Amino acid sequence: MGLFDALDASGSALSAERVRMDVTAENLANAQSTRTANGQGPYRRKEVVMQEAGAGVGSSFADSLQAARGVKVAGIVQDPTPSRRVYDPGHPDADANGYVRMPNVNPVTEMVDLISSSRAYEADVTAMQAAKSMFSKTLDLLR
Repeated sequence: MGLFDALDASGSALSAERVRMDVTAENLANAQSTRTANGQGPYRRKEVVMQEAGAGVGSSFADSLQAARGVKVAGIVQDPTPSRRVYDPGHPDADANGYVRMPNVNPVTEMVDLISSSRAYEADVTAMQAAKSMFSKTLDLLR
């Protein structure tokens, strides 16, 4: 394991958690959007898919750890759960029966996701600071 591998892993995790926070913020901002930008249906909740960054699984556990270089965002996918139907006959997007299709975004779930990604971001910063401190102390020993 190289000297800067810990910083690389923490840095990649910071970037991935930032993307997760951005997507969660987008979901919260569109929690009441009954039309997308192209005007077709309600907003669909998005989720971030993350995966291990690196070469993949080695022949042994130690090789797998050596190959691991952090985390990366594999993609952003739409949540497949159906949209909610709300009775609001006065809404401009209401159907003939007075129902409006609302986004499949639950603000409580989004806030939990936001807190979770924020805590993970803080943990990654702490790990990065610990690695930096270890490097500094190692350099002090070599003087």
